[in-house]
Amino acid sequence: MEIERSQPTRFGEARRTPGAHGYVAYFPAPLVRSIELPSSTVNLLADTEASLGELSAVGRLLPNPDLLIRPYMLREAVSSTRIEGTQAEMSEVFDVDAARSDPNPDVEEVVNYVSAMNWGLAQLDRLPLSSRLILEIHRRLMTGVRGRNLSPGEFRTTQNWIGPPGSTIETATFVPPPPTELGDLLSDWEKFANEKPEMPLLVQNALLHVQFESIHPFLDGNGRLGRLLLIFFLVARKRLGTPILYLSSYLEQHRSSYYEALQLAHESGDPFPWIDLFLTAVRTQSADGVIRSQKIIELRDRYRQAAGELGTSNAMDVVDLICENPVINARKVEESLDVSRPTALRLLQRMEEKGVLTEEEKGARGQRRYVAQEMMNAVTGGSGE
Repeated sequence: MEIERSQPTRFGEARRTPGAHGYVAYFPAPLVRSIELPSSTVNLLADTEASLGELSAVGRLLPNPDLLIRPYMLREAVSSTRIEGTQAEMSEVFDVDAARSDPNPDVEEVVNYVSAMNWGLAQLDRLPLSSRLILEIHRRLMTGVRGRNLSPGEFRTTQNWIGPPGSTIETATFVPPPPTELGDLLSDWEKFANEKPEMPLLVQNALLHVQFESIHPFLDGNGRLGRLLLIFFLVARKRLGTPILYLSSYLEQHRSSYYEALQLAHESGDPFPWIDLFLTAVRTQSADGVIRSQKIIELRDRYRQAAGELGTSNAMDVVDLICENPVINARKVEESLDVSRPTALRLLQRMEEKGVLTEEEKGARGQRRYVAQEMMNAVTGGSGE
């Protein structure tokens, strides 16, 4: 870093640590409890609130949220891990979910993300957004994947930094605060997450995220966990009944702007480029989520009508499996419904005859792969995300 010390802002300052081996790090200030928004942000906030309200209302109408939100979780997980450099595709994740194959390392990170999200959401009724919750989510997020040797589930006790491969602490793009600062900073973050300050909820959410990324409390996995907490906050505050907002898809598409906005908040103390980007992401993805939810509901109804014509209750159960995962095989049906392999194959073949499924691969009987392509398109936008 070229600077020895930056001008203090309401969000913090960069300064050199003491000692012969001192280095320039960013020292976040405690989170502000009030903020004056420019008129452009106020207008954007109004539009965003309306879009989020519509998405929340649609979420309450989902006929079986526990099944139908899983594709949303997978989409969010794929995009969030891609921001960190993975190459996982939605189709690969669905394949693993159908018990066709073992995951490659990138897909395994996605699977962990969904597992951590599911666990964390289930705790919100008894645990606030807190260090205790964050530590366990992080442990689940990082176990068995890249970074598993970097203290999963433990706040860092050594210095980390962000920069291109090969960068040092002196040439890094960003150096978070020294580990000795983490206790007070995380305590303030936790208090702010559970307060109702004099600012709109979505602005509070945006500030929580930029502060979490500034603190960078773990040696690895901070970005994934920080984006996951964006959704957790909305669910905890009852702005979303179900986690059907996939912000990471937008942030992945605008990755450079996302990182630049966070960096600008650090360097100049200006949070509004990030707040505006976050609000735009919520507005855009809320509108997109409404369309996808309506399409998923429409397809589920059509699939159930086709299944009803088969005259077996197992066919309805297959529809639930398809809604949860548009890629399916006989093994998945056999294990989930506790039926024989011939029965599972017959169910899939009859759903194919009804136009619900398409057999995409032929091979060993247990490895035939069926895809509900319309449902896949509703989840991914037809782009293979």
